[in-house]
Amino acid sequence: MSNPKILIAIAAILLALAVAAGAFGAHALKNVLSAERLETWQTAVQYHAWHALGLMLIALIGVQFDLAITWPASLILAGIVIFSGSLYVLCLTGIGWLGAITPIGGVAFILGWIVFSIKILKMNN
Repeated sequence: MSNPKILIAIAAILLALAVAAGAFGAHALKNVLSAERLETWQTAVQYHAWHALGLMLIALIGVQFDLAITWPASLILAGIVIFSGSLYVLCLTGIGWLGAITPIGGVAFILGWIVFSIKILKMNN
């Protein structure tokens, strides 16, 4: 995940998927899911989109400052897949135990941003 060009392309695809997931939730699922599940879906979409933008930002900063971004980018990507992915599947299938996986994705997000901040602070000016 150290190639910024590929990371930016992945982030762009993830953003397109976030828009599609948001539209799917707003239109196709609004009469299928409960209000609570629709809110869960929306949470998944929001975290998905914000962190896809974050991936793009990490890649651009990595290029600008010649910074190794493999770990923070990988953790953020894992967070999107685990956090948002588990919520999407939970909403679509009703498999309740998936809610127990979601915090792992949240921890991946937090660790990704912490690792990124450490890398920034350790940069030589």
